[in-house]
Amino acid sequence: MSSLDGDVSQNGSLKSVDAHRASAEIEDLDFLRSLDKPPRLLNMERQRSCDERSLNELFGVPLLSPRPSSRAESNFRLIDHLDGLYSPGRRSGFNTPRSQYGFETHPAVAEAWDALRRSLVFFRGQPVGTIAALDNTGEQLNYDQVFVRDFVPSALAFLMNGEPEIVKNFILKTLRLQSWEKKIDRFHLGEGVMPASFKVLHDPVRNSETLMADFGESAIGRVAPVDSGFWWIFLLRAYTKSTGDTSLAEMPECQKGMRLILSLCLSEGFDTFPTLLCADGCCMIDRRMGVYGYPIEIQALFFMALRCALLLLKQDEEGKEFVERITKRLHALSFHMRSYYWIDLKQLNDIYRYKTEEYSHTAVNKFNVIPDSLPEWIFDFMPVHGGYFIGNVSPAKMDFRWFCMGNCIAILSSLATPEQSTAIMDLIESRWEELVGEMPLKVIYPAIESHEWRIVTGCDPKNTRWSYHNGGSWPVLLWLLTAACIKTGRPQIARRAIELAETRLVKDNWPEYYDGKLGRFVGKQARKFQTWSIAGYLVAKMLLEDPSHLGMVALEEDKQMKPPMRRSHSWTF
Repeated sequence: MSSLDGDVSQNGSLKSVDAHRASAEIEDLDFLRSLDKPPRLLNMERQRSCDERSLNELFGVPLLSPRPSSRAESNFRLIDHLDGLYSPGRRSGFNTPRSQYGFETHPAVAEAWDALRRSLVFFRGQPVGTIAALDNTGEQLNYDQVFVRDFVPSALAFLMNGEPEIVKNFILKTLRLQSWEKKIDRFHLGEGVMPASFKVLHDPVRNSETLMADFGESAIGRVAPVDSGFWWIFLLRAYTKSTGDTSLAEMPECQKGMRLILSLCLSEGFDTFPTLLCADGCCMIDRRMGVYGYPIEIQALFFMALRCALLLLKQDEEGKEFVERITKRLHALSFHMRSYYWIDLKQLNDIYRYKTEEYSHTAVNKFNVIPDSLPEWIFDFMPVHGGYFIGNVSPAKMDFRWFCMGNCIAILSSLATPEQSTAIMDLIESRWEELVGEMPLKVIYPAIESHEWRIVTGCDPKNTRWSYHNGGSWPVLLWLLTAACIKTGRPQIARRAIELAETRLVKDNWPEYYDGKLGRFVGKQARKFQTWSIAGYLVAKMLLEDPSHLGMVALEEDKQMKPPMRRSHSWTF
């Protein structure tokens, strides 16, 4: 990369970069102005959403601040109203040459919808999910199952297209599975654990169908999915936001399901941190990749799920008890994450100068991180303007790798402040070649290799350097990036990434992931017609077409959770 930290275009011309930035800012402004206008068919006078009412009742504060003090806050102010509106499910015009909002429909959209519908799974005549992949070229393994995390972009696509019934069916079926007795060998799992996946079994003799769930007992490494419960709460809130129907979330069964999930993650223990202690393989990165401890993806999802649950729980006797516990945890978690996981140039320099073996409350190096443990790559990777949440923080360990999902969810959940969210976008733009390359989007950067790869992954033949979860590129992340871009008022970043993906995805038959430093090669073990690659693309397209859909997946900033910032103030936004 250039020593000018990404501020120079490919031909090295500063002048062309200035022109590009000026053009981008004009485009941003036009886009943000469009967000301030109600989209067609959207009833602006509907009753305030449960989100807005709950936050006001809980904290007694207005959702909008009196005056933005920075470019970042200004961008956020313009989209603040989106979370207070229903995100109405309606057809996005994918069968027409041109959508109702004037966007040209790319040929890939119709093909994507056709593939998504072919992936539907039915149980007793009703659609209940989508299988992981339609690839019939090799052994199926578990790709013919419905995964909770994999179904999320599919569910959002159907909700945005005005087809909520499949999402409702999925929520209720997985809720029923949660109530099963969960036993691995002779050990019983927690009552609130949601399944990683399920499969519909057909009995042709009895002409019957049953569901078979996997709670981790069949997974590689036998690790229970920590993220499934969080994604389930997220989807319940997205369904409620999309339809305006609160009856599903208010069902006693759904209320109990949420409380069971929350009981697991809010239980008291020996922890001195508000973050969740997790094993390797408990989330999207489902193999050993050194994310054990307190990984950013789980902490951001945890934060998102807590905020969604806060809006969905009924204010009865049981609900109020959890609301109080959630509120306390959110304040502690936001302070911890914003203070200790955040890194920019100033914070990096502070760590570089840390003293060790400090004791007492006056310690600056609270986790006793040895400065010599700083990886060489981070000094060139960190731009002048930008920052991100690092992968992990625990005693004597800071994982400085970039994790895309955790940072995007931090933006959408407002775990990241407006200033931090803008800095994350600045980082993506400055490090476009490393994080996006020729196929969006790096799940982790950088890859680990050589001796470190042998130690960290246990010589995992699938997670070789720049492949799979070890620096591979995953098209499914497009929807998260696009939502984060819209929330931060930077739609041109998402548009550029989507245009890149459209040059390859259909031609390559919608692969699961791509390999190589630039994402140039279809993954060596990647499945074709991967459903969440298909659905992630559709959700990204629909978010750009109708930004009011952002309300399904994003939450407004809670003004009560603003601890002192530990970041550079050497520039303004």
